[in-house]
Amino acid sequence: MKRKLLFAERMLHGNGEAPFNAVIPIKLKGSFEIENLRYALRRLQEKHPFLNAFVMDDQKSRPWFVVSEKIELQIPLRIVARTTDDDWKTESMNEWSTLFDTRSGPLMRLVWIKGEEFSEFIMVIHHCLCDGGSAMAILAELLLLLDDGSIEIGKEDPILRIEDIIPVSVLNNKKKIIKAKLIGGVAILFLWLIPVKKKLIERKRDYMIHWKLEKELSDRLIHKCKTEGVTVNTALCVAVLNAFKEVRKENFHNKISLPVDIRRFAPKIKRDNIFAFGLMLVVSADKDLGFFADAKRMQEDIDKKTTKLDPYETIMMMEESHSSLNNFTNFLKYGKSSNDCMFSNLGRVDIPYLYKNFAVETIFSPSVIGPLGNTTTLVTSTYLGQMDFTFIASEGFIPYNEAQAIKEKMMEILNEL
Repeated sequence: MKRKLLFAERMLHGNGEAPFNAVIPIKLKGSFEIENLRYALRRLQEKHPFLNAFVMDDQKSRPWFVVSEKIELQIPLRIVARTTDDDWKTESMNEWSTLFDTRSGPLMRLVWIKGEEFSEFIMVIHHCLCDGGSAMAILAELLLLLDDGSIEIGKEDPILRIEDIIPVSVLNNKKKIIKAKLIGGVAILFLWLIPVKKKLIERKRDYMIHWKLEKELSDRLIHKCKTEGVTVNTALCVAVLNAFKEVRKENFHNKISLPVDIRRFAPKIKRDNIFAFGLMLVVSADKDLGFFADAKRMQEDIDKKTTKLDPYETIMMMEESHSSLNNFTNFLKYGKSSNDCMFSNLGRVDIPYLYKNFAVETIFSPSVIGPLGNTTTLVTSTYLGQMDFTFIASEGFIPYNEAQAIKEKMMEILNEL
């Protein structure tokens, strides 16, 4: 079994020599047996073929995901002793920079921070393999299997070709084919002509800031947003931009990018499909409006941009642009950043709290950091009614003290709503 990497997957993979890892930590209360954990990981590999994959180039230097007929690659498990409640932060940051050998595989591993009463598990997956939606689906299955190894989790119908994503009627539509070729050609020409300085911004030290909203504040924010007729996501966007503006001042760009789950628009991609492609929106704040007046304006902007998202055309255009991949990667690496950050809201995490053999104390918002330019990312999720935030950045893009100030300002804004 094998599949060519799509343009976006190739971009995330690069040449396999730079880490680009999604890190998903959780905290459990209970005791666990290593044999049960290893068995759960094998069962995951039985369901998801691409958890057994490695990357191999063909004669034309195009990379493919390749899966052996038999499960020959075991998901690596690393065990460390739990000494403090913050060990998961240290291990998460270690995992950002720990390279996957993508040419050997597999592209997932697990860290067990083992304690007597509490343990943290950190699931690490190469970003070229899956997005946040895929990762959370795998996490839910891992917990089910860790609790009861005999439970049936089914078999994934994997994505093996572009027809498994895009309906044939769209792929064969002459107007869409011409449009994709035209836009792809323009992108290739643009990236070939645009001058890019071959000097990387020195990234310096990567860091993480993590915090949770008190449940009372989470509830109040949700209620206030319902009353004002905006989503919590939009209100958080306004708060993030206002906090960046107050702290960054002349370095404020007034732009954040928002990943959008492609499954909302491409029904052939199922919830448990391992897939890495995402859609993106960019939003800005209006300095002349009050908080919720601006949130309502932004909500209209997001709704309008969302209705125009077309995953099929986007993928088709990108698939016409493979020859520009190196130029596009260099543009992201060396080009001057025009965004303040990427803001990703995974929403409510639909995973139970109580299992037969353990309890899920918390699910920390995932983190990801890669080699393609500005690393500044804010990820949020909600578990058991409580919002959780993970702020990831690098000193070369935002000094740590400024990131702390942005967090404090954001909290101040939310508390005043």
